[in-house]
Amino acid sequence: MVKQATVTLTGASGRNYDFEVYPWDTQFNHVGAVYCVLRRKPEGNFNIIYIGQTGDLSERFGDHHKQQCFDRNGKTHIGVYPEPSEARRLTIEADLLGKYKPACND
Repeated sequence: MVKQATVTLTGASGRNYDFEVYPWDTQFNHVGAVYCVLRRKPEGNFNIIYIGQTGDLSERFGDHHKQQCFDRNGKTHIGVYPEPSEARRLTIEADLLGKYKPACND
């Protein structure tokens, strides 16, 4: 896994979360995390396409239920915020979704 960048997202609470950014086709180990699907813009910034959480990143992206939306929105990268606690992941996900309105989170 080759990290390409770090993106800081700020939740509705004002708390910052630093996501490590990897290319879309990265194979992840078995780890729980909050993640964001991203599209890299020409100037190098990222658009957030989706925010979610999982107990196992190694299984999450092979057949994601929002895959068609990711494709339509030009996914290029995955941002990862490792967190082993499911309760904490759900809290972070809700905090971020309280501020951001990604195209594939409907």
